[in-house]
Amino acid sequence: MIRLVIVDDNAGLQSFLEEYFKDNEEVEILYQAGNGEDGLRFIERNKDNIDVILLDLIMPKNDGIWMLDEMKKKQIKVKVLVQSSYNSPEIIQKLSERGVKYMILKPYEPDMLYKKIKEVNDAEKNIKIVPKKENIEEIVVKMLHELGIPSHIKGFQYIKDSVIFVFKNRDCMGAVTKELYPEIAIKYKTTVPRVERAIRHAIEVSCNRVECSVLHDYFGYSLSYEKSRPTNSEFLTTIADRLKFKVIDEKII
Repeated sequence: MIRLVIVDDNAGLQSFLEEYFKDNEEVEILYQAGNGEDGLRFIERNKDNIDVILLDLIMPKNDGIWMLDEMKKKQIKVKVLVQSSYNSPEIIQKLSERGVKYMILKPYEPDMLYKKIKEVNDAEKNIKIVPKKENIEEIVVKMLHELGIPSHIKGFQYIKDSVIFVFKNRDCMGAVTKELYPEIAIKYKTTVPRVERAIRHAIEVSCNRVECSVLHDYFGYSLSYEKSRPTNSEFLTTIADRLKFKVIDEKII
């Protein structure tokens, strides 16, 4: 059994992981703490019986960075898997300085966490696992959420797939109706007019839910104050362009 300690202030996540792992034959949750202070106290007393610590960075009282510093001072050498919603260079630098080799980004699927816990437990101490970068789909999803498009409407999925299609097939930018919509319609077993209407509806939802400043930050001069809303084509190509620069900046393959 991999003996796991979870240090995270999210009670809902704690309950979810406890339920997920309760019948697992390879992972046993020894203890769950809601802050670094309680987590460190347990780990210090039981360090020889712990295989992996799942550690959140942002918590009340004492956070994950504080806990890593204290573990280093007390020479507690237990493998740590950091979970965080942030993947900035500053965070990576702080973790690297404290000897952390393993990281998983929130949100994640529990099966992915299970796989990562096994990787961390099985890995040799001198092997470094590079922190996971967001994939292209995750980046698009984040951008659409920033634009206020709820993920439960059909247009969300159509836009997500359309943006990725445009990103990978730049020649189709001028042929949205002829090439792009049919691709999406075939994938979702619907019609081209329904795809177009669903995307239009999602854009209207976005324009109604977010402030003008957010829209202009994304669309700039391509969005006039008079019409106030981008066309389907403007919306898709602009998001695809932003995705391109995001990928270049972060060297995502």
